[in-house]
Amino acid sequence: MAEAIARCNAADVIEPSSAGLYPLGHLAGPTIDALVTNGYSVAGLASKFISREAVSRADLIVNLSGLPIDPLFSSGPSRLSDGQRIENWDVSDPYGEEAATYQRILEELEKRVQRLADQLRTEIRSAHVP
Repeated sequence: MAEAIARCNAADVIEPSSAGLYPLGHLAGPTIDALVTNGYSVAGLASKFISREAVSRADLIVNLSGLPIDPLFSSGPSRLSDGQRIENWDVSDPYGEEAATYQRILEELEKRVQRLADQLRTEIRSAHVP
């Protein structure tokens, strides 16, 4: 859901790509329903495993797993390598829950993506101020 939200609401500062530690291999029906009901496109979304290559290309990793991911990549608590950051968001996985839970999680992700996008926009503006 976060990838679809970021594509729609923050494409000017985020190039989202979603992957997981334990991907289903397909999008859950209630995920699709929640996204489409809220006006988000599911085109191009896929459930895939996170790879070291994807991590190495990322400037920012948003961890939604609820698990510490730093040990997976042998790095410190907030940085993977020079210029890369990790944001740990404590977001419940709605898988297997009722539609209302998917909606609640979607709304929480909308707020978090918006805050992150605003923060990135501020960082970009600050970097361009002489």
